[in-house]
Amino acid sequence: MCENACMQINWDDMRTILALVRAGSLAGAAEILAVSYTTVARRVQRAEEMLGQPLFERRPEGYSPTTEARNLAAAAERMEAVGQDALRQIAGNDRDMTGPFVLTAPQLLIDTHLAPFLKTFCDDYPQIDLTVRATNTILDLTRREADVAIRISSLPGDNLVGLRLADQQTACFGHPDLISAAEADPSARLDWVIYSGYDAPPKIALAKYPNYRIRARFDEMTSLIAAARAGMGVVRMPVYLGQSSPDFVALPGVPAQDYAPIWVLSHPDLQRSSKIAVFKSSLKGFFRDRQTDFTRLLP
Repeated sequence: MCENACMQINWDDMRTILALVRAGSLAGAAEILAVSYTTVARRVQRAEEMLGQPLFERRPEGYSPTTEARNLAAAAERMEAVGQDALRQIAGNDRDMTGPFVLTAPQLLIDTHLAPFLKTFCDDYPQIDLTVRATNTILDLTRREADVAIRISSLPGDNLVGLRLADQQTACFGHPDLISAAEADPSARLDWVIYSGYDAPPKIALAKYPNYRIRARFDEMTSLIAAARAGMGVVRMPVYLGQSSPDFVALPGVPAQDYAPIWVLSHPDLQRSSKIAVFKSSLKGFFRDRQTDFTRLLP
């Protein structure tokens, strides 16, 4: 069925079926494809009418693919992989410092360090069309969701070409008033905001400040930082974040601890690309000059 069906259905409809199988909802597929959810629905209906059978069960929780839809999605995935392989080979042979270039990096790292670097890079190479996807989500470099990824990870991925930019440490920081009170009386109750899934503050901090209260738990770092900045509690975060803002003071007597390093990654097929080689080399020098930002806890 799949071979004949693939010959009848155009590529837009095939990749829409693949996106809907991956996402499980019209909205999710629309986000993957950068189209409206009505476009997704229309393409699926067109494919179903062409084949004369349903491809998805419409359920309240989302779209459940039939066996036929899964087979079509698998075929589309193979076609996608062949196309992406070809595109990576072309991009890998690119010797010009021009054209599109997609970077993905954590938003907070962009806020504190990468923005000035990116300005300089764009000033030096004005014909490069830079797109930055600021997210902690792991984008797929094989599918060319990005050309280069900056990730904070102990295991950045064996199938990628990686360059270790900086080692990191974490420490405990809080609003100056909160830290002053803790330093004056380490036995007094100390308020904390912590990451969701953790039961208590770091043991290394409790050794000096054993009396604590969890004011709130948050599921991402931006919210944790905002809560700590408002004086809601002490928070553990990477040294570069805590020391990049005058709103925070390190909790005295609590040493910094090792944390996942920062990497810049690309697909092996893109090793010969001039844009990527220059970007990674420049980024390495930028981080080398700022290594202490990520590992040294200032007094």
